[in-house]
Amino acid sequence: MAETDIAMPESTPVDSRPAFAIIEELKTKFGENFYVQATFEDFPTVWVERARVQEVLMFLRTVSRPYVMLFDLSAVDERLRTHRDGLPASDFTVFYHLLSLERNTDIRIKVALNESDLNIPTATNIWPNANWYEREAYDMFGINFEGHPMLRRILLPTYWEGHPLRKEYSARATEYTPYMQNQAKQDFEQEHLRFVPEDWGLKRGNADEDFMFLNLGPNHPSAHGAFRVILQLDGEEVKDCVPDIGYHHRGVEKMAERQTWHSFIPYTDRVDYLGGCAQNMPYVMGVEQLAGITIPDRAQCIRVMMSELFRINNHLLYIGTAIQDAGGMTPVFYMFADRQKIYDAIEAITGYRMHPAWFRIGGTAHDLPNNWQHLIREILDWMPKRMNEYYTAALKNSVFVGRTRNVAQYDAKSALAWGVTGTGLRATGIDFDVRKYRPYSGYENYDFDVPVEYEGDAYARVIVHFREIEQSLKIIKQCLDNMPSGAYKADHPLAVPPPKDKTLQDIETLITHFLSVSWGPVMPAGEASVMAEVVKGASTYYLTSDKSTMSYRTRIRTPTFTHLQQMPSVINGSLVSDLIIYLATIDVVMADVDR
Repeated sequence: MAETDIAMPESTPVDSRPAFAIIEELKTKFGENFYVQATFEDFPTVWVERARVQEVLMFLRTVSRPYVMLFDLSAVDERLRTHRDGLPASDFTVFYHLLSLERNTDIRIKVALNESDLNIPTATNIWPNANWYEREAYDMFGINFEGHPMLRRILLPTYWEGHPLRKEYSARATEYTPYMQNQAKQDFEQEHLRFVPEDWGLKRGNADEDFMFLNLGPNHPSAHGAFRVILQLDGEEVKDCVPDIGYHHRGVEKMAERQTWHSFIPYTDRVDYLGGCAQNMPYVMGVEQLAGITIPDRAQCIRVMMSELFRINNHLLYIGTAIQDAGGMTPVFYMFADRQKIYDAIEAITGYRMHPAWFRIGGTAHDLPNNWQHLIREILDWMPKRMNEYYTAALKNSVFVGRTRNVAQYDAKSALAWGVTGTGLRATGIDFDVRKYRPYSGYENYDFDVPVEYEGDAYARVIVHFREIEQSLKIIKQCLDNMPSGAYKADHPLAVPPPKDKTLQDIETLITHFLSVSWGPVMPAGEASVMAEVVKGASTYYLTSDKSTMSYRTRIRTPTFTHLQQMPSVINGSLVSDLIIYLATIDVVMADVDR
């Protein structure tokens, strides 16, 4: 063990739950020196020595019933954390969240690092999607991943000073001097935007010819947001490409460290601004897991119904813009009209349209309004007929089919290696849908199918989205027909303020109410994460509580961050026009990528 390696505590007894069977396999292979951390989740968190982390990760990747996907990778600055309860000593912790489809369970591997030696081997030789995750951890924490092919900042400009998710880095704009943009600063920033191919690992040419370089974006209608991709071209053929993100980054994980558990909810439905209430779901469920709150059946059903309404709205926009990028203008206008009908119902129920921030820790903000059934029934009567029209007139259109069949194609093996979830994975024949594999909020009680296609091309991704709208309508109808009676929020002190009449009679209750509303509730110390099938794929909020009114660390794993990362493996060798179709059919929103 090197001098800067951190000693591991004695091994802990193995949990008897099926998800923890992997611990025995690890001990059989590597011996007893593993520390299993107690968390609020139903899968193990295991601390591993840095010297053995690559070996352990490779074993998990190739073991019988392997952990085939690197679902997430990031870090935690542990230096100010007080409630660590016997965990290995660590200044910074790197964690790997791995997912096994065959086991239908996860494992989290943690590695402790000393502040004086923030070096750890890269995992890009095991999972290719570790590339961007490691660059992000380098950018935000200053972790050096030895052997990484291009370890440079990914979300912040190259000239940025410091690492924002370290605890010494201020969280509020008021703690900085006012921002000034004079001519000298503008010239400095423009110079750093100058494109130098060698800086991106691109060659200017070969022995026979010079390549042309094309910047698509960061402001281009087909980029679907503030996003740039640098293309190395031989005529119209893409020889290589480098996606460049970060133009939409606003530091939402840092914001979570200065918002109370309640007041962070509005930020969650702006991570993917098309997801609305569905984006609240993994966050509030994670907090509820920390607090031990059981959600009433009515609240669970309301949450499902609202999430599926937003799923339909997301998919309608996706299909309309995909057709538009392929050259068809009319469908997107009709689909926007349909989306307005759904937004009308959402507004009538929540009071808002795109960003209701309506789910609450313990339930929802309020109950369903009078006559809500009429609003939902109108949608259920209207949409099936429209879906038939869209399928006949647009999705079976020979031009659209010809433009998307066998274009931007990848297989299931590639999708898993790059961490693809959602419709992008289901278009390759893998039916992984969190709502079915790991039901939450009562999804196990609903009758619905998981649409799959097998070609893995642009057309297959569009068709999966289309079929999912039909299944969402089916779920919403079951919510309408079987909405439970009862409370819309849990009667729990960490979720619901005391009744008004008690606050007027009891000073202790009044103090509790005042503290809960002004400072926010204090959540038990520990760690929790919940995976949910949000509108674009699988997402988690990995929450670390230090027994405070605010999160110590909030890690947001979004689906589209890794979807964009897959681009070079799919597009290299194709035409520029095929890149446009790829971007149109992977269902990406840059706020979801950059956070």
